[in-house]
Amino acid sequence: MPHIKTSIVFAERDGTKLKISGAEILLRSLKAEGVDTIFGYPGGAVIDIFDTLVREFSEDFKFILVRHEQAAVHAADGYARATGRPGICLVTSGPGGTNTVTGLATAYMDSIPVIVFTGQVPTPLIGNDAFQEADIVGITRPCTKHNYLVAQTEDLASTIKEAFFIATTGRPGPILVDLPKDVVQNKAQFEYPDKIEVPTYKPNVKAHLPSVKRAAELIRQAERPVIYAGGGVITSGAHKELYKFASMLNFPVTSTLMGLGCFPATHPLFLGMLGMHGTFRANMAIDNADLLLAIGARFDDRVTGRVEEFARDAKIIHIDIDPTSIQKNIVVDVPIVCDAHDGLSRLIEELEAKGRSPKADEKLKEWHSKLTVWRNQQRQRFDRTTEIIKPQFVVEKLYELTKGNAIITTEVGQNQMWAAQYYLFDNPRTFLSSGGLGAMGYGFPAAIGAQVAYPDKIVIDIAGDGSIQMNIQELATVVQYKLPVKIAILNNGYLGMVRQWQERFYDQVYAHTDITVAPDFVKLAEAYGAVGLRATKSSEVENVIKESLKTKGPVIIDFVVDREEGVYPMVPAGAPLKDMILV
Repeated sequence: MPHIKTSIVFAERDGTKLKISGAEILLRSLKAEGVDTIFGYPGGAVIDIFDTLVREFSEDFKFILVRHEQAAVHAADGYARATGRPGICLVTSGPGGTNTVTGLATAYMDSIPVIVFTGQVPTPLIGNDAFQEADIVGITRPCTKHNYLVAQTEDLASTIKEAFFIATTGRPGPILVDLPKDVVQNKAQFEYPDKIEVPTYKPNVKAHLPSVKRAAELIRQAERPVIYAGGGVITSGAHKELYKFASMLNFPVTSTLMGLGCFPATHPLFLGMLGMHGTFRANMAIDNADLLLAIGARFDDRVTGRVEEFARDAKIIHIDIDPTSIQKNIVVDVPIVCDAHDGLSRLIEELEAKGRSPKADEKLKEWHSKLTVWRNQQRQRFDRTTEIIKPQFVVEKLYELTKGNAIITTEVGQNQMWAAQYYLFDNPRTFLSSGGLGAMGYGFPAAIGAQVAYPDKIVIDIAGDGSIQMNIQELATVVQYKLPVKIAILNNGYLGMVRQWQERFYDQVYAHTDITVAPDFVKLAEAYGAVGLRATKSSEVENVIKESLKTKGPVIIDFVVDREEGVYPMVPAGAPLKDMILV
């Protein structure tokens, strides 16, 4: 059990602690944690919680009723990514819990603090195959940072405190708390811990100073350096430190998909995204670097390509809060286990005190000249002369007409990569996408979570016609809550990314990737009470985007795009980064 430091007593009368139900303990605990929004779906096992929520806490929480539990977790995830605060989800037992698994796995792979509360059958019935019973703790153990089955009402408050602590510290991640019905109904005295300690969980956030000094020495001498920034920079709030560090040293920066927005995409030092669909100059820079500083990234296979060839001539410094991510995929020269904010801050102090080698700085100028050559040699491009809508053109227009100030969510597939390549993200927490798991159906509910968090911001889900159908039922949610989410469907009538692989590597045998049998998305939007728009040629794109942005409510825009347009550059699976297919 955790060690409770101090506690806050909420329910007391004449000096006597009162007993309250587990349902009330749960909601009071969430209130104490500063929670203001809950995403979920009711059911029999959690009916007491919902009853208490409406009767006693309706002024304290905004509850968003989704139409599928998977969407509830994705919405909580989108809320968490957009705000930096944990997203909260409440669902019932059995299928209610099992429907959350994809959302939990998504949050787990991308290190997102989501806390899912699931109902469970009463404790005497656990293991008896009772109605809507599922071992959700066992099912989700591999895809949560931690999970709990609360056996006694007296343990509920401390369990919730511990859940928030673990979800939001160290490398963040999702937590599941399973709540048997009798635990929710029974009563107990309520004391909410002010602070908590878990003896077996001590995440290290401070950098080891001798390692910082070793890293700083490599940085001082580097002639062809590259900063490789991941989602950990955003999670730790280290984007300002990264900007200062890169600007101070004049070091080029590339980022992972999850890191987009951690460094301004419009800055001259930014090379673009690296990896399988990264820019030519970013991948060539990695291939030719003599120093790679990895910050808050885990050397995912979509980034590294063939690991034996990845940054083969570079000394590698790796800053990450998760010790299991270091030396896991790539052998590094200087590992630093710490929070990215602390690691960068200490490197800045060290380098401000001693500076860099003048010889190295002279060589750095040559390195920037080479980076410019690569940039000019191979820019991202597409046919701008045709009236057939190119998906890249749609994304560029979205960027232009929103002035880069929208929160962009994506589904998964070609739409995701085009969004990453052609919308320029200058700020953190403005690009929300399922990176590690690659879950189709993520973008729309994630957009709901972001829009709930920021009702006055423009939130756009860039979708494919395949992915959007995975959680299309959430149109009812955005209409019910008057959420002005915009959905830009890049409709090519294919499962586009799989089709692209079939074109390149499977002799153009398009095995079950044609999805031209699909709904009329304009009529579907109207059926739900939203607005539907369509563009079928390039000259219509700008006007329909403008029309959608003027519309106060939710909008679907069906962009009928070139059916066989591909995402390039492309590094074949298992190939080194330098072996890019460019067209």
